[in-house]
Amino acid sequence: MKKMFITVFVCSAFTLAVSCVSAYEALRGPSELIYYDKSKAYNGYTLMGSGYLIDMEGRLVNAWPTLGRLLETGHVLARTGQSEYDWDGNVVWRYNQNRSNYHPHHDAVRIFNRKLKEYTTIFIANKDLTHDDVIAAGADPTWPRRGYAGSQMDALVEVDMKGNVVWEWWFFDHLVQDKFPDKANYAGRGKKISDYPAKLDINWGKTVERDWMHCNALDHNPALDHIAISSVHGEFFVIDHGGTFIPGDPEGSIKLAASDGGDFLYRWGDPAKYGYGEKPRIERDWIFISTGTREMGANHDIQWIKPGCPGAGNFLIFNNNDQVYQSSSQSELIEINPYLDANKQNSANYVWPHEAGWHTIRPDFKTTHQFPRKRSNQIAWTYTANYTGGFFANHGSGCERLPNGNTLGCAQSDGHLIEVTPEGECVWEYINPVTNSGIKKVITLEDFDKHGSFRARRFGPDFPAFKGRDMTPKVTLTELTAKGLLKPPQRRRGGKDTKGGKK
Repeated sequence: MKKMFITVFVCSAFTLAVSCVSAYEALRGPSELIYYDKSKAYNGYTLMGSGYLIDMEGRLVNAWPTLGRLLETGHVLARTGQSEYDWDGNVVWRYNQNRSNYHPHHDAVRIFNRKLKEYTTIFIANKDLTHDDVIAAGADPTWPRRGYAGSQMDALVEVDMKGNVVWEWWFFDHLVQDKFPDKANYAGRGKKISDYPAKLDINWGKTVERDWMHCNALDHNPALDHIAISSVHGEFFVIDHGGTFIPGDPEGSIKLAASDGGDFLYRWGDPAKYGYGEKPRIERDWIFISTGTREMGANHDIQWIKPGCPGAGNFLIFNNNDQVYQSSSQSELIEINPYLDANKQNSANYVWPHEAGWHTIRPDFKTTHQFPRKRSNQIAWTYTANYTGGFFANHGSGCERLPNGNTLGCAQSDGHLIEVTPEGECVWEYINPVTNSGIKKVITLEDFDKHGSFRARRFGPDFPAFKGRDMTPKVTLTELTAKGLLKPPQRRRGGKDTKGGKK
């Protein structure tokens, strides 16, 4: 793909009179709307991670006291999936995870469970492990030195609107190891980890932290009834929800999800973790650097591209590009076609990335990579800014494919939101003014990583949540703040439940 330098302008949010004043640095400078090309951008409303819904010119339309997902009802499901707020910010549903060994975090989705014929909520929760649990699962007892006490491994929990757990899936149930023949999950005599791409090697990489997988996003594909979940350690995974769900039988569903039927259907990002490809390496005293076949260094916001959008059915993910051996501070937006085989033909089923193969990108000192890099043949499109620091976040962040073919990107570290065309042209740019110390018209270096947006979503004017609502835009966030009419939303759990849920 041809990648283009982002030309950035400062423009009035009201007149949109464009005037180039200087090269823009997202770490400091004016906040809010920076550039807007009406003829090329996808018109709609953008929900930022700060809880504000703004129009294309950055004017406030609505706000919620939580981070989360905007539902078609006009409600927002909180990020951890434990509560739901209506259009006016009132709590209308809540689920309190009261099991002490489960810890909800990062992301949740509301789905229509076709087998149950009702809406449910699926959220990520870390589940506690003891040292003995981890050793019994075949972990190397010599690593780490502190032992495995306090470890956690992510699970997915599905609850109905009454607060009943109806399905669970846990990484810990899908482990393999090749070190200890006496363990039940031993690969087997003459077998290797590479024989089990559908399972997780408990001894991969020796980079174990207390939060073993650190999953940060999930998505549900209603047509397939599959779930995608991303781990910050450079991979995302796909599992079968529908095939492991038994309506009316939560215990049986959980047991089925823990069986081989709940193994990975697909994974992408770092095939060396299951015995294929090459690990990143540094040679000749840091002179030669190789990413190996590791595609991502930290990653967020895994999703299927929605029907009606170009690339529908493919995956889209934000690659932070942190922790990857390369000489450029650039994040990426990546589209992956999981059906491409070694002949670059679409197959009927998922194709493991190592079967699809890789190609080598040669050094290009004029752009973003200065060493040879292997990339998956399943990559269908990427976006990377062509100048150092132009679009980078080492954590958080998000992306979204829009109906007109453009892609929305959100770099959390500096609150940087952009919309780019398939050719890489930036047609809308916005800097989040909501900082830890208030809403600011000018962002300074002291605000770095303190005005981030975990993700952002764009909704067209015909989105069902807006039907019958007053969508009249107010003035911008900084102007409302200057008039004393606006303060950042207070993150709260208070409010009276009006329906459903367990307290």
